[in-house]
Amino acid sequence: MGLNTLAPAAGAKHRKKIVGRGESSGHGKTSTRGHKGQKARSGDGKMSWFEGGQMSIVRRTPKRGFSHAMFRKEYEIVNVSSIESKFDAGAEITKESLKKAGIVKKDGLVKILAKGDVKKNFVVKADAFSKTAKEKIEKAGGKAEIVK
Repeated sequence: MGLNTLAPAAGAKHRKKIVGRGESSGHGKTSTRGHKGQKARSGDGKMSWFEGGQMSIVRRTPKRGFSHAMFRKEYEIVNVSSIESKFDAGAEITKESLKKAGIVKKDGLVKILAKGDVKKNFVVKADAFSKTAKEKIEKAGGKAEIVK
């Protein structure tokens, strides 16, 4: 079987209706559009969102309040267990080193969370820390510094 032998299944393709070719064709004169009216005109019909003159959904829905969504800070999350497994004791861990190690994918904000245990001492520099993560890092003899 080759691409040159592919064809649609029998009966799958319909012949296009040919209109406006004289009255004896059965599709002449008004070309199956009926007499007058919006749908008889060229460029007929309404926009897909038109609701028959009814007040549109956009205008019906209430518009109130304010959304802080555009001001939201989205952090990429790193658990202390992944730092523990990828880095040696005494290492200085920054966003760049986390990206190089493959723990962080994007260049955005990084937040360190407390899942897992810390036995090595690190100097961790990130945009945010959970309270417990900071405690765990400092308990193991490391430092948790917030980078501005």
